[in-house]
Amino acid sequence: MSPDVTNEHSRRAWAEVSDPELIVTNLHRNYTGVSTTIGALLPLQAGLHRLWLVGRALPDGPSSHSLAAALTASRRPPAGRPFRIWHVRRNVELQVAWLARDLLRLPIRIVFTSVAQHVHSAWPRFLIAQADAVIATSKRAASLRPNVAGIVPHGVDTQFFCPPTDRARDWAQTRLPGRYGIGIFGRVRHGKGTDLFVEAMLRLLPRFPDFTAVIIGPCKIRDRAFRAGLLTRIAAANLSSRILFLGEIEWAEVRAWYRRLSIVVAAARYEPYGVTILEAMASSAAVVATRTGNYEAMIEEGLNGFLTDPGDVGGLVASLEKVMSQPERMQSMGRVGRQRAATLFPLAAEAEGISRVYEALWQGKDLSPATNGA
Repeated sequence: MSPDVTNEHSRRAWAEVSDPELIVTNLHRNYTGVSTTIGALLPLQAGLHRLWLVGRALPDGPSSHSLAAALTASRRPPAGRPFRIWHVRRNVELQVAWLARDLLRLPIRIVFTSVAQHVHSAWPRFLIAQADAVIATSKRAASLRPNVAGIVPHGVDTQFFCPPTDRARDWAQTRLPGRYGIGIFGRVRHGKGTDLFVEAMLRLLPRFPDFTAVIIGPCKIRDRAFRAGLLTRIAAANLSSRILFLGEIEWAEVRAWYRRLSIVVAAARYEPYGVTILEAMASSAAVVATRTGNYEAMIEEGLNGFLTDPGDVGGLVASLEKVMSQPERMQSMGRVGRQRAATLFPLAAEAEGISRVYEALWQGKDLSPATNGA
């Protein structure tokens, strides 16, 4: 799901900054979930701090700067600050920032956002320990990291992701069978539970003729045999017209599909956080997810969705059946989900939580989570 940086969402007027106090890195060549997080936050962060985006440009983002330009600008502190902050979210970016600070002796401090809910191997653990402050996105992630300065959950842009005026009409415009859509977002692969979703649909769709399932996301070369096997099973069940792989789609279409689908599923066997469920909730879709990532904080069982154990296809089927068998319940769950997303996970709260960590670092304050509102 790669946004086109020249599309209609790129027309925001950005003020040029010559002396940034904040460097936000995006050094990955591909558009990833991390890129989505950065891009969503940048407009809000730019209202709080003088910033540069370094690396790959993002839709609706400021002009991007090269790593060389960032290193040059960081030779001296910015006006009004004792040092620049580099906010990094990937291990390679953390390594670059660490070398810039300790090898080149640049006056910078490093903030690293950690989402992983497992213990890293030795090298990533070493790198994370080099950060001046770590922002964890959940309590579980915080419990596994050193230097945690705040727990700041990812938020969702509830203006961009919003309920449709008429979901039935939006679904009808797809010209797909049935009255309701059910879908899963993300890369097609074993870890994301694409096979679990397909298996659940193979069991449920024959009993629920009003539903059609879609799988939205790219499939890498190494996962093509995995997808081919799923397509073979779908064809053998005569459900090829009702379980469709849509592949990678443009960003505007991602939002449109959230507004078309009545139920969104996250069947991952492991997920660091899980923003897709927040995006679905903001779009007033009912949700069903596995107990991984931060889904247990997002979903109030029975009110806006259901949770099931990772890898438990029987549990997934049972949870989906509870929603699919009661269309009126889908609608009420969607309304509750929208309210939870807007109240508990607003994007502005994420931007403000991150900013508190920056300010504490600049001011030399205690960086324990308790002192930073976490």
